[in-house]
Amino acid sequence: MRRLTPGLAALLAGCMVGPSYRAPAPVPAHAALGVPRMADSTRAFFDSLAVARARDSVAAAAAPLTQRLLVQDSLAGVAWLDILRDTTLVGLVNTALRQNRDVQTAIARIREYRADAGVARAPLFPTVTANGSMSSNQVALGFIPPVTYHASRVTGDVSWELDFWGRLRHGLDAANADAAAQVAAERGTVLSLVSDVATAYLQLLELDQEHAIAEQTLASRQATLAIARERYRQGLISELDVKQFEAQVAAPAVTLAQTERERAQTEHALDVLLGEGPAPIPRGGTLAGAVKALAVPDSVPAALLSRRPDIQQAERQYAAATARLGVADAARLPTVMLTGSYGSQSAKPERLFNTNTRIYQLQAGIAFPLFDAGRLADQSAAARARVEQARLQYEQTALSALRDANDALVAVRTSRDQEAAQATQVQALRDALALAQLRYESGLASYLDLLDAQRSLFSAQIALSQAQLQQLTAAVQLYKALGGGWPAAK
Repeated sequence: MRRLTPGLAALLAGCMVGPSYRAPAPVPAHAALGVPRMADSTRAFFDSLAVARARDSVAAAAAPLTQRLLVQDSLAGVAWLDILRDTTLVGLVNTALRQNRDVQTAIARIREYRADAGVARAPLFPTVTANGSMSSNQVALGFIPPVTYHASRVTGDVSWELDFWGRLRHGLDAANADAAAQVAAERGTVLSLVSDVATAYLQLLELDQEHAIAEQTLASRQATLAIARERYRQGLISELDVKQFEAQVAAPAVTLAQTERERAQTEHALDVLLGEGPAPIPRGGTLAGAVKALAVPDSVPAALLSRRPDIQQAERQYAAATARLGVADAARLPTVMLTGSYGSQSAKPERLFNTNTRIYQLQAGIAFPLFDAGRLADQSAAARARVEQARLQYEQTALSALRDANDALVAVRTSRDQEAAQATQVQALRDALALAQLRYESGLASYLDLLDAQRSLFSAQIALSQAQLQQLTAAVQLYKALGGGWPAAK
């Protein structure tokens, strides 16, 4: 029996007890995310830096990347990674989605909860069993001599609890909500995995860039040290100057050792995310190239937060708690059961189903909970308290989501400004170093001017690399904060 008759279904629906549930909106429908921009004068200054750096980039690059706005996309396709123009990263993410143990565990948990929902659905329908027995019996009644008889019995038995008050239906609603919450939890696991893989990969690119900067700086300072030693042999400078240049050679060498260690640790962490043993991680594009291609809006609709898995999971948990309150309320009301049996009974197995062997029974019963020392009332009160907890947790999750999204938006914008300012500083210091080198070789400046220019440029280059990483990481965090995408560009 898979369907209730229309009349009975209407009767049962009209008798349901327990609270009704309507999912509340996590954020106001027309709200926008994003913080106000800076004063116009400051904004114009940062914009001018960005324009100047874009001009420098176009002049220096043979094939500059086209800047694109990030577009809204589904989590399953993870096509948002295309904005970084790195097919290697996309391949790593796909590998992680296939092999990561946390994702596989979350998928198995979904199967478990869906099976539990099937278990909760079963009591809505009659239970039908087939039973057979053979027995040898002796009955003694007072002074009558014992009576011995044999019986063979085959019956089909039916039992069905009429869900007048909705206890079983509320239980099914709760189980379905639990299963949906696990689906959202799996999406959250995937979302975190994608962002973690992207962040770790970008960190590798940044460490590669720092390593290249340190190698170039080391080679440049070794060349400068060779010049200083030659000038010392010619008697043009003192030994103190040579020792100062030797000390400067050690600084980029320290950075080389540090980046080598951090690259290995980052690769090991990424291997775990990929579900693989220790292995080298391939590289695709460059950090600077990804920065040039990236453009993120300063404000997005707050309605996008409704796609966040943690909000969806909290809402489904709230729905499940509300449904279980209905279960607890209905348990305090009478239970109505229908049972029936139909079959055949005979003294000998071969006479089963002959004339006059048919047996049947049809019974309706009702059970009233009269006294349980307050157990059912306390269960209902506990369920009501759990509903309140779930509601508050849902609201807290929504507030945290608003904070995460706003933090990510301001981080994207300010890191973009920081990168532009840092790039301006690097360009100026690179020009200053070239001038200091010429003046030192011509004897017009002391070694201190050249050393200061070298130190300043190296520090600024490392800071620029880290600012580029910060900008891209902020974009990844925005992707995560918005539940996996951005609004379509108009």
